[in-house]
Amino acid sequence: MGRSPIQRRYRLANQILDVVREARFEPGHHLREQALGDLLQVSRTPVRSALMLLADHGVLEAKKNHGFFLKASPDELQRLEVEVPPTSDQDLYTLIVQDRLAKNLPDSFIQSDIARRYDADRAALQKTLTRLVDDGLLQRNAGRGWTFMPTLDTGVALSNSYDFRRVLEPAALLLPGFTPDPGMIERVRLQHLYLEAHPDIASVDRRQLFETDRQFHEMLVEFCGNPFFLQAIQQQNRMRRLLEFTGYSNRRRVRDWCREHLAILDAVEAGNQRDAARLMSEHLEHALQAAPALSKSKARPARKTAQV
Repeated sequence: MGRSPIQRRYRLANQILDVVREARFEPGHHLREQALGDLLQVSRTPVRSALMLLADHGVLEAKKNHGFFLKASPDELQRLEVEVPPTSDQDLYTLIVQDRLAKNLPDSFIQSDIARRYDADRAALQKTLTRLVDDGLLQRNAGRGWTFMPTLDTGVALSNSYDFRRVLEPAALLLPGFTPDPGMIERVRLQHLYLEAHPDIASVDRRQLFETDRQFHEMLVEFCGNPFFLQAIQQQNRMRRLLEFTGYSNRRRVRDWCREHLAILDAVEAGNQRDAARLMSEHLEHALQAAPALSKSKARPARKTAQV
């Protein structure tokens, strides 16, 4: 799906924010259009538009005939991200997912019912339904209509799922038959380093984020050599797919879980399975507390040890 000029402007603004954070610029620093354009490989015109957007958000100060100067403090920059406005197709996708989680949509439906509910034209609806199928959230019925895949659709179910995973996944790391594959670890590590250092994490497709997360957890459980453990975590991943897709709007959390995953990989490669198990338990607790709130029931309150 192509990006609109408005979306490109917002995404470029977030790229500039990443540059500013990485360089640790102080308030008053002069942001030069040409230098940013050369760094981000775009012309000065879209850079100027993105800088004006950041000025509108109070991040920069625009001085007539002098350019743009950093206004926000380092602490403010760490908490800041300019939310990219969605396209109409993304709006429809989000509405369907949210309504499904809120139990406003049945398990199965026919296309005409959805078209009337959202007043969507045929082409946009077909594209959205195809995306939901591609993302593993929906399947086409053998006869007529569509069916949502099973999911964790209440706060209680989500909390129970994470409780189960906090027992299973750390335990898998401690089994005597646990045998890491260095080649697999290196491939997964490179995927995580790519995401952690990505200059525009908001542009990364949610499917790629979920697949990176899924592969990490299933790989480590596979190393334990027990097929029952692997089947259990694969089933959990299938069920959490719908909810996790809504959670990837928090792209700053993506960098956090990448770092948490990398720390677990470091412990595994060092042969320290106990540390890896402890880090895994902490990571899953953080993941639960960062999960999106559900409309009808919510996950348990944060434990005192959780630091998201």
